[in-house]
Amino acid sequence: MSYFDELAFQYIDGEWRAGTGSWDIVDFNPYDGEKLASITVAGVDEIDQAYRAAERAQKQWGATNPYTRRLVFERALRVVDEREAELAAAITAECGGTAVKAAFELHLVREFLREALHLALRAEGRILPSPDDTKENRLYRLPVGVVGVISPFNFPFLLSIKSVAPALALGNAVVLKPHQNTPICGGGLVAKVFEEAGLPAGVLNVVVTDIAEIGDALIEHPVPRVISFTGSDKVGRHVATVAASHFKRTVLELGGNSALIVLDDADVDYAVDAAVFSRFIHQGQVCMAANRVLVDRSVEAEFTEKFVAKVKTLKVGDPGDPATHIGPLINAGQAEAINTLLDQTVADGATALLRGTTSGTLVAPSVLTGLPADSPILTQEIFGPVALIIPFDGEEEAVRIANATPYGLSGAVHTGDVERGVRIAKRIDTGMIHVNDGTVHDEAIVPFGGEKHSGVGRLNGDAMVDVFTTTKWISIQHGRSRFPF
Repeated sequence: MSYFDELAFQYIDGEWRAGTGSWDIVDFNPYDGEKLASITVAGVDEIDQAYRAAERAQKQWGATNPYTRRLVFERALRVVDEREAELAAAITAECGGTAVKAAFELHLVREFLREALHLALRAEGRILPSPDDTKENRLYRLPVGVVGVISPFNFPFLLSIKSVAPALALGNAVVLKPHQNTPICGGGLVAKVFEEAGLPAGVLNVVVTDIAEIGDALIEHPVPRVISFTGSDKVGRHVATVAASHFKRTVLELGGNSALIVLDDADVDYAVDAAVFSRFIHQGQVCMAANRVLVDRSVEAEFTEKFVAKVKTLKVGDPGDPATHIGPLINAGQAEAINTLLDQTVADGATALLRGTTSGTLVAPSVLTGLPADSPILTQEIFGPVALIIPFDGEEEAVRIANATPYGLSGAVHTGDVERGVRIAKRIDTGMIHVNDGTVHDEAIVPFGGEKHSGVGRLNGDAMVDVFTTTKWISIQHGRSRFPF
């Protein structure tokens, strides 16, 4: 029995069960169209049951000694190690992830589980002074209670674990809704790992469903106090609006339109390598991907020639083949959208230095240059294998172009002078930016998040404590207060 047969269910209160919704989500392999699973969606009743189970289980879980909670994450790490081959195969089959992508995702999953071990002990309180000599002020860090997590399709196992693990480590219970294109990697696998690790029933629940079935029930439900959402800015805006109307906190990790800047003193060969990886990892379906490659005009010709030559060497095909660099997009609709965007951009005046062909969900890389200044593609997120090369004259123009987007997630600056790179990096309106490196990075202890339409709040490290705990002030009067009446 494969993971897909075993996990094609809802996971509520420690039980694997069928949903009672009105239709089925059919899970397909994006490369060959093979049916992987069919899952009857959860209805509003299951959403309520999941949240109520979480609410009940959280009381004991939150009161559990954090050293005891840590043991679950130690065992979860062992499960991931023992099941590595199966997990990688699932990522390839359901996400179209290449061997490089699957290895990258599983490496980061381990890092976030290791960080959860430490987070369990980091909900530290404080004692603050009082103007009253006989009064003591204590600040306690307590779990928020129940957290709702909504994860995307591109790195589903990682981006579910990224919120689920710290929320659990800090004493919360979780209801997780994976993306409908990746219900197993984003949901079932997460539940299975923690089930095998000994997490008590009800502390983690997984509901596979869609807004078409449940509306906003996942966000509006009275039990969750925090909603962690990773996905598009369009959906993120809706999540934030609904959550705010119900006085819930949100952390939103949204889209990007990152710029990788190549200055006149950069190591061109190295910059080419960084740009190709940053643009084409997982077919460009990465929020941190380098949508725009900005190149100083003095090195534009050399960079462009070498960049196009390297892109031509990328192998497009079966993600199960270890030699493949570019696998399928998540579905045919996404492939069609990328082709439409390419056709429109070229019709508007851009030059295609490389125009990739499309076969089903396989979209070969394209490289565009000569884009009109008002081209819509310059300001939007491109979730596919399309690179834009944009020349600039000097640092000021580079900064202006980099900031000419509603997004601000990641970025990179390549230069022979590190401090020059840092000075420019500080001027880019983005939550994360890297000097002499790629744009795609995530480290478990470093705050992760964006500016502008790229999100609200930060994840990772100590930021997780701020997101998934609440502060309670308890004062103690050791003497006697005097009241005016």
